[in-house]
Amino acid sequence: MSKGMLLFFFFVALLAHAGFVRPEELQPKNIFILAGQSNMAGRGGLITDPKTKALKWDGKIPPQSNPNTNILQLDLNKTWVQAHEPLHVQIDYGKTCGIGPGIPFANAILAKDPSYGAIGLVPCAKGGTSIKQWARGTEYYNRLVDRAKAAMQCGGKLQALLWYQGETDTKEKRDAKLYKLRLVKFILDVRRDLNSPHLPIILVAIASAEGPFIDIVRNAQLNIHLKNVKCIDAMGSHFLQDNLHLNTESEIHISQLFADTFLSSSCH
Repeated sequence: MSKGMLLFFFFVALLAHAGFVRPEELQPKNIFILAGQSNMAGRGGLITDPKTKALKWDGKIPPQSNPNTNILQLDLNKTWVQAHEPLHVQIDYGKTCGIGPGIPFANAILAKDPSYGAIGLVPCAKGGTSIKQWARGTEYYNRLVDRAKAAMQCGGKLQALLWYQGETDTKEKRDAKLYKLRLVKFILDVRRDLNSPHLPIILVAIASAEGPFIDIVRNAQLNIHLKNVKCIDAMGSHFLQDNLHLNTESEIHISQLFADTFLSSSCH
């Protein structure tokens, strides 16, 4: 055997001894579904291209969004791969994605509890969707259930559903008034279809809107009185120039609220 081959096998053995693990060899122990509309999908870091005038991501990754071999994502083909920003780029098709709360949330969990185990993120959010578009039997609802079931096939435990949605439902007063009823039904349907009657849900009370009826939607979100449903408040967030989408700093802040709520409540 040549000296070069000996060095090669020595290097491979050294990597194995050091605990080097490729992301595709990992399986998540703890699974989280990410659903809702654009602020869950992530628009942090979006800028207008001066030449094309189209939106694009600035490519800046904050430390809280750095890749971690213990953070995986279920990709479009329902395969576990190492999570990376923009997390929703394959799922929120037709939209420009940037930094969202998913990876910073997972990093925050692991920072607070290093022994927590590998986290699997299941991105399902779709920008511009109303709560009606998440009703049982619709495209996005069916995709969520299908992806969640695929994620659990490897034996990981479904820990929670993180939900950030509602801006679209502020356009019409009727939709705003029906928001609470529709959200409660969505939660109950998801729990039933995933055979997880006590699935923890952490939802966001919106701080921006596409219409004038934000107070009605916020009031509904802040008053969902179901077991294992917690609400965090986005009020005080900072936005892009459209005054609708969170900037990177506020996406990170929301992710910390998600993590703190999950770890400090009966959800954990």
